[in-house]
Amino acid sequence: MLGLRKVAGAITGAAMLATSAFGLGSAQAADDVIKVGVLHSLSGTMAISETTLKDAVLMMVDDLNKNGGLLGKKVEAVVVDPASDWPLFAEKARELIEVEKVDVVFGCWTSVSRKSVLPVFEELNSMLFYPVQYEGEESSRNVFYTGAAPNQQAIPAVEYLMSEEGGNVKRWVLAGTDYVYPRTTNKILEAFLKSKGVAEEDIMINYTPFGHSDWQTIVSDIKKFGSEGKKTAVVSTINGDANVPFYKELGNQGIDAADIPVVAFSVGEEELAGLDTAPLVGHLAAWNYFMSVESEENDAFIKQWKAFIGDDKRVTNDPMEATYIGFKMWTQAVKQAGTTNVDAVRQAMYGQKVKNLTGGTAVMNTNHHLSKPVLIGEIQDDGQIETVWRTEDVVVGDAWSDFIPESAKLIADWTYPVVCGGCEKPMY
Repeated sequence: MLGLRKVAGAITGAAMLATSAFGLGSAQAADDVIKVGVLHSLSGTMAISETTLKDAVLMMVDDLNKNGGLLGKKVEAVVVDPASDWPLFAEKARELIEVEKVDVVFGCWTSVSRKSVLPVFEELNSMLFYPVQYEGEESSRNVFYTGAAPNQQAIPAVEYLMSEEGGNVKRWVLAGTDYVYPRTTNKILEAFLKSKGVAEEDIMINYTPFGHSDWQTIVSDIKKFGSEGKKTAVVSTINGDANVPFYKELGNQGIDAADIPVVAFSVGEEELAGLDTAPLVGHLAAWNYFMSVESEENDAFIKQWKAFIGDDKRVTNDPMEATYIGFKMWTQAVKQAGTTNVDAVRQAMYGQKVKNLTGGTAVMNTNHHLSKPVLIGEIQDDGQIETVWRTEDVVVGDAWSDFIPESAKLIADWTYPVVCGGCEKPMY
């Protein structure tokens, strides 16, 4: 059974909600328990996306305990709710590490939450597995980035739309939530588009706050921008529950995917589950995994998920796969190192391999990013996303973008002799 502790409040109020298959109660010595921190918003604007990742970690912990635990010990999940409050993420991270004494943390969705906790993990030399696509331009020895970097999602999606197969798009709307991930990703995409000869007047950029709900004027502007004689697409880095009214307004104003396709980087099966998807059929999403992919690994994962969650209608999505891969790699590294010591586990992480859910193999590189396939899919009327294009092989995640001049010269490598997250590339 699942080992779980939910921490409410700043430090106190922790309660053991379940025990493990070892049959050991809450009086069990701390040395006999390996603690896994879960740092995801269970309330607020990001709960729509993050709650399912909390459940995915609990499923993985449950599976470990059913199979004897880790290093012969019970594994316990310690869950906190930073409530979509970015400074609170740092407080909760410190609580997990200093008070709860967790051995590892799986968490964060938005880049602003990750940026908030980063100094805490580096100060206390703890380990974070971050499972969501992000803007790159970062490399920390204390973070393993199991979601997509821009070269594993944003750039391939735009290249696809530029191609004849993708619609030969000439005009671009870069629409995002107003925080670091959309702004940095769009900085990279704008530079990339201009390198391909796209004129500045053919790029429209718009940002809205978290939880934005009034999309009528913005969608009207997008419709007008796309009606001026050049094939237009929307590249969406809109996050959280703002996607619900955004897509609803697209339908209200009759924006059809054949006319102005939208490719989303933060909308997957979980977000679509709360939408009427009929007007959205044909719009796109770019990820490294879709629930609809056919593979033995994916079939087994979906079966395990539905059995654990007890709801046959619950879906899976890309950040869940990234969580799954990161958790599997961490357990393999712990077994290899024979300890949960952060420095030892970090060294053991390099080169770890896990079969991904799309039929290939994910590899952890020394820049703390995975090698992953890139998939582009069309939204279906049942809320699933069907693959229309994918890379032939896995793509190595790049911490530093080749399209930002000051970043193009940097390299991340956390193994000897480099041991650096942002050194200049050697001149040879």
